[in-house]
Amino acid sequence: MHIQELLKKHPALKKASELQEQLWLNPNFGLCRESECSPSAEEIAEASARLDRFAPLLAALFPELGEAGGKIESELREIEAMHNELQKEFQLQFGGRLFLKMDSHLPIAGSVKARGGIYEVLKHAETLAFDSGLLKPGDNYVKLAACEICDFFSRHTIQVGSTGNLALGIGLAGAKLGFRVTAHMSGDAKQWKKDLLRSNGVEVVEYLSDYSFAVQEGRRKSLMEPNSHFVDDENSKTLFLGYAVAGQRLKEQLEEKDIRVGSENPLFVYLPCGVGGAPGGIAFGLKKAFGQDVHCFFAEPVKSCCMLVGMASGLNSEICTADLGIDGKTEADGLAVGRPSAFAGEVMRPLLSGIYTADDSRLFDFLRLLKKTQELFIEPSACAAFAGLCGIDRTVLAEYIGRHRIKEENITHIAWATGGSMVPDALREEYLKYGQTTDNS
Repeated sequence: MHIQELLKKHPALKKASELQEQLWLNPNFGLCRESECSPSAEEIAEASARLDRFAPLLAALFPELGEAGGKIESELREIEAMHNELQKEFQLQFGGRLFLKMDSHLPIAGSVKARGGIYEVLKHAETLAFDSGLLKPGDNYVKLAACEICDFFSRHTIQVGSTGNLALGIGLAGAKLGFRVTAHMSGDAKQWKKDLLRSNGVEVVEYLSDYSFAVQEGRRKSLMEPNSHFVDDENSKTLFLGYAVAGQRLKEQLEEKDIRVGSENPLFVYLPCGVGGAPGGIAFGLKKAFGQDVHCFFAEPVKSCCMLVGMASGLNSEICTADLGIDGKTEADGLAVGRPSAFAGEVMRPLLSGIYTADDSRLFDFLRLLKKTQELFIEPSACAAFAGLCGIDRTVLAEYIGRHRIKEENITHIAWATGGSMVPDALREEYLKYGQTTDNS
């Protein structure tokens, strides 16, 4: 279909092309069957068990995981002061309670990519170790830290295309296990992330082009190299499963806080979205854990709203933001993706409640408010999680809440913070001042 015809047929695409903030509600939510390519509950349980097997090794390799016994998990923290300030700042009443899921502070990589990215590295290492006889069922995985096994892994390469955070997860974990790692990074990638990777022995290949090109080149070069495994952020079911484990873990955290989830006490979860793999995997895991009692929304910058464009048009990865004349230039580098994951879009088609878009300036407003109210810092990409609470198309959200017969005061809101703890201090200060002018009068 011609682009002009798409714009006429889908108002959400017209708004996207005009860089308007919006809330798009998914017309397929709950109305079609789960995709045949969707992982099963058993596969998620298997992924969780694999992470448990690797926990002793991770605790041995990464001192920051010692106290947690090698478990890579983040805090769920209530942010009441931020809740109150958002209501005051935007003159709203959205009731309920507000929590921050602090994947921004996950160990090793400091972002949500420490879930799926590190999981795929571990699964690949396990497969190689079993196939070569270096590992047997029942072994303590700490043996994988032995010099001779690290030497074996050094004969294998892991490659990934990334705007930054996934490369950190893959690179820092892969290099520690002994793999050669190559990160193919787009022009949106921040310099500090590239510097950190290089300082940990990761080869960084830089491109002036966008994320999709970096992935394409990484995939192509990996195919040309023997003993090379490409971590495909656009299509990897393994990555997806690593993220999906978060669903059951969040359920346990809520139970520990004595927070009941049910039809009258639902969860609303807001997930920043780039290509779609991480938020898609987490949302899928949440739906497996909570069923109809969780409502998942993605959040994207207006200049990189690829998942909204893909899902609203029904074309998934067959369309990109550039087709609508959107340049993709956003300060939310972790979300700077022009073409969505076909796999994530297909799996999310019956499960995702909707997608918010927000202007960059709003992300920095959230960043400052969180620092002011909670003394917490997360990167601009992660701040997109608050877009669903601040009044963007509030009437549309009110209609959704009414249709599902939800009392707004009973909602538990969770903003999923996807990165930020590793941002250098100097850059933090720049972010906190972004868009503000100094009055010298």
